[in-house]
Amino acid sequence: MALRTALILVAALIAAPFATTATSAQQVEGIAAVVNDQPITTLDVRNRMRLIITSAGVQPDQSMLQQIQDQAIRALIEETLQLQQATEFELTVDEAEVDAALQDAAARNGSTVEEVARDLALNGIDVETLRQQIRAEIAWQIMVSGRYRSRIRISDQQIATALERQAEAASQPQFSLAEIFIEIRADGGEERAGQVVQAVYQALNQQAPFPEVAAQFSDAPSAARGGFTGWQSEASIRPQVLEIVRQLQPGQISNPIRVPGGFQIVAVVDRREGQVVEQLDLVQLTLPASRVNDAARTSLSSALGGIDSCDTVRDAVGGVEGVIVTDLADLNASALIPQIRDALAGIEPVAATQVLETAAGLQAFVVCNRELTGPGVPTASEVENQLINQQLSLLARRWLRDLRRDATVEIR
Repeated sequence: MALRTALILVAALIAAPFATTATSAQQVEGIAAVVNDQPITTLDVRNRMRLIITSAGVQPDQSMLQQIQDQAIRALIEETLQLQQATEFELTVDEAEVDAALQDAAARNGSTVEEVARDLALNGIDVETLRQQIRAEIAWQIMVSGRYRSRIRISDQQIATALERQAEAASQPQFSLAEIFIEIRADGGEERAGQVVQAVYQALNQQAPFPEVAAQFSDAPSAARGGFTGWQSEASIRPQVLEIVRQLQPGQISNPIRVPGGFQIVAVVDRREGQVVEQLDLVQLTLPASRVNDAARTSLSSALGGIDSCDTVRDAVGGVEGVIVTDLADLNASALIPQIRDALAGIEPVAATQVLETAAGLQAFVVCNRELTGPGVPTASEVENQLINQQLSLLARRWLRDLRRDATVEIR
């Protein structure tokens, strides 16, 4: 059955839970919920339900419609709280930002804003329903960043530790994953979360697009990216999830998995073997065999102790007659002969090895930089952004939880 046909058939079912008694031919819209004295109408809920169904590409039966209704009401309550907070902060989202976000979303799906609006209208959805959802997302991102971003401090030690951990993990097999996480909430418990995840799993089995389903149903921060989490090493995946992921091929999805705090469905997008390469930036100092004598050896050793920057190496060894200075950038450590590789072991930037006796004469090496590279190994800047976003996501969830706790919310 085509999705559009299915939507026509379920339209009456969507309206049924919110039907009100009318004394005239015109239906009177009821109130589905009240958030701090601000009403959410049954029309709002029906429009959001239609948007979820259209976006997720599902063909719901009566039981799944109940889950979609609950999801719609919960999303509308959270968005109302977010927009109320924006009003309190006198924050207004520029409609040009909403236009740009809508254009980006349409482009990712190979469509245009006009085509999106037309498809929504054909399914009985006012495009303003989608714009309001986008508006709340933008406002919330601005507020979270404004409230917390300047307070987050990521130290060099945190970055170095995370880099070391991720570089070590990058040597393991890696998986590109997408996820849908259904949180066990205090107001519904494990039973309700289980019902939701089963409904989501049923939709996926009906060939509903994973990214769209994740965007509408997932409680994880990755929902904003269609559920995509990017490449992950085995060490970064929960053991109960990893056990199942190892058995899946690219393109396959898991059954719902009970994890701390909720249920998770994962899709394997791709997989690859880990590979880590140590990359070095060195300055090579060579005193040719024809120049070697006791005085030159002593002079070179003494000069090495005065090096505190790779920019000053030439000045530091300027008094050693005949020394040749060579920059060796982006050098794979495995390309070095064992004698030199062993001498460099444990040398941190900026420091020099001892003077070595080699076939070329006397040599020493100054380590300007060393890093582990390869698939799955991020840069220091990427690690810093990851750590910042992790903290922002956690603080955002706490703030929204506090807003919900302190609000007066009545669901009718």
